[in-house]
Amino acid sequence: MGHGLLSLSVLSLLLSFGANAAEGQWPRFRGPNGDGVSDATTIPAKWTEKDYNWTVKVPGIGHSSPVVWGKRIFLTSGDRTTATRSVLCLDTADGHKLWQRDFPSKPFRQTNDNSYMSATPAADADGLVVTWSTPEEVVLLALDAEGRDVWRRTLGPYVGGHGTGTSPIIVDGLVVLSNDQEDPKLIPSMYGPNPTIPPGKSFLVAVDRKTGEDRWRVERRTKLSAYSTPCVSPSVDGRPEVIFPSTAHGITAVDVATGKVNWELPGLFSDRCVGSPVVAPGLVIAGFGNGSAGTRYVGVRPGSREKGIEPKLAWDLKRPVPLVPTPLVKDGRLFFWGDEGIVACLNASTGETIWRERLGASFYGSPVWVGGRLYCIAKDGVVFVLAASDKFELLARVPLGEASFTTPAIADGVMYLRTRSQLFSLGRK
Repeated sequence: MGHGLLSLSVLSLLLSFGANAAEGQWPRFRGPNGDGVSDATTIPAKWTEKDYNWTVKVPGIGHSSPVVWGKRIFLTSGDRTTATRSVLCLDTADGHKLWQRDFPSKPFRQTNDNSYMSATPAADADGLVVTWSTPEEVVLLALDAEGRDVWRRTLGPYVGGHGTGTSPIIVDGLVVLSNDQEDPKLIPSMYGPNPTIPPGKSFLVAVDRKTGEDRWRVERRTKLSAYSTPCVSPSVDGRPEVIFPSTAHGITAVDVATGKVNWELPGLFSDRCVGSPVVAPGLVIAGFGNGSAGTRYVGVRPGSREKGIEPKLAWDLKRPVPLVPTPLVKDGRLFFWGDEGIVACLNASTGETIWRERLGASFYGSPVWVGGRLYCIAKDGVVFVLAASDKFELLARVPLGEASFTTPAIADGVMYLRTRSQLFSLGRK
């Protein structure tokens, strides 16, 4: 009975979040609630250079994805040499730059596959919120729609040899950020056998959207950095809760309004959580991996400490599963898009494999769903288009001309595709 009510609540919540996409908003990483689903009907399955509305150069390098609110595109980038962070606002009509803010910094060590701006902004009617980290500070910054400072928070130093990547979300008047850092003693190959760097201080935080003041904070054990961007799911009682995966805690569900931990299922993950969690009716889905491949993905039925309901594994899948790309759930199907190009369609409720194929490319970007098709950008900048159905069908390969580690954004019938130095507008309103 509880899980049946939960399924109805999930569907209601997802429909309410999905309404934003229909209104031309793509406000965070992978759009409303991070589900990667758009109701656009004007995105082609195949295209050539002449089909773009416009293409513009953007400064620096960014692995963050664009977000869209109204007629404005927000994106971030970082300079490889100086580590200067840039926040840009472009006009959706022709891509011309409305404003740019630059924030000086200094270089520091991180993996070559990261950038100085890998976190995707979160946008709403009041502007946007961005985050970045250095060894000295975790920055959370709010700008208005014209690029003016609203508030800025420094959340303490950051310990994480690979750099950062988790993005903020805006929900119910709060900005929520995951800050799971790492213990240098656990990674001697990165910090040496006797590191002098103390472990990072890990916590989850929600600040007031308008003032930046703390509304709640959940202290965390420190083990390995997490790169996942949280999503929202209803609790067993139907109240929204934020979902966070991490090495130290497994999957944690926190009440949005109070910061109370509603339930937690530890012991799931023994290495880094990189891909973001997604929700399906009655399920929370998350995974982890190491090196360049995923190791494990689980579907978990939520619990409730208040009602004495323990979270339970619904299914448990081992390799091949994704590490970096976030899965996608649509119409009862779960689509895995693996780092090394192994793509699979599964039954979201049971984890049963419907089909699995290899594409012959590598990926860091995550798939999006548009008009019954899946779109995902390979590391070399080739967009793969697949039928999102119970039968594998490769519809197109379209090269963008340079490397890309990003995920498309879709708003007002237009898809925005980002590469190392360019932004493309595709589709008609």
